Amino acid sequence: MGLEDRRAQEPDVYQPAEDSHLLAEAACERLERGDLVLEVGTGSGYVAHQIADETGARVIASDLNPHAVRQARSAGVETVRADLVSPFRDGAFDAVVFNPPYLPTDPENEWDDWMERALSGGEDGRAVIDPFLADVGRVLAPDGSVSLLVSSLTGVDEVVEEAGEHGFSAVAVADESFPFETLTVLELFR
Repeated sequence: MGLEDRRAQEPDVYQPAEDSHLLAEAACERLERGDLVLEVGTGSGYVAHQIADETGARVIASDLNPHAVRQARSAGVETVRADLVSPFRDGAFDAVVFNPPYLPTDPENEWDDWMERALSGGEDGRAVIDPFLADVGRVLAPDGSVSLLVSSLTGVDEVVEEAGEHGFSAVAVADESFPFETLTVLELFR
C-alpha cells in the first residue's frame, strides 16, 4: 500500500515526510542493539519501526492521538497512548526520539483536530517542545540521550537554550535545507 493510500485511510495521523526520514536516519546512526528507546509522538510509527529494524533496539512508541496509536500498532510497533513522557518510569530509557509539532501557528488559524495537534507548535513553534524538554530528563537513564527534530521556523538557538535550562548540552547531528526551512536533528545529553 502506497503512502497516499495510507493517508487516505488515516487522515488523522501524521504520515512519514522529510522530517521523519531525517530523524530516523540520524537516530539509527546513534542507537544500537540492546538500547531501550522511547519514540514520543510516533504518528504512523515509521521512525520507531525504522529504528527497531535497523538497530535491533527495543522501541516503545507513544502518541496522544488514538488514531496514530492504532496505525502504529497495526504496523507492528509497540505503542501506548500517552501525553509526551508523563506515564513512563524515571530513568527507564537509553534514548528518547521526538519529531514534535513545530510549525508556528497563529491561534486564530488553528483548526482543532488531530492533524493540527500533530503539526502546530503554537505561536512560537515551541508549545510542545518546551514542556517536553522540562520532563524528558526524568525518563532518561543517566547516560541517556535525546534526538529532537527542530525547524529553523521554530528557532534552533531558542530550543538549544531551553534544553540548556533543563541541564542538557546540544549538538546538531543532521540537517537538511528546504526552500522554506532547515530541519535539524539535535542530540541532547547531560
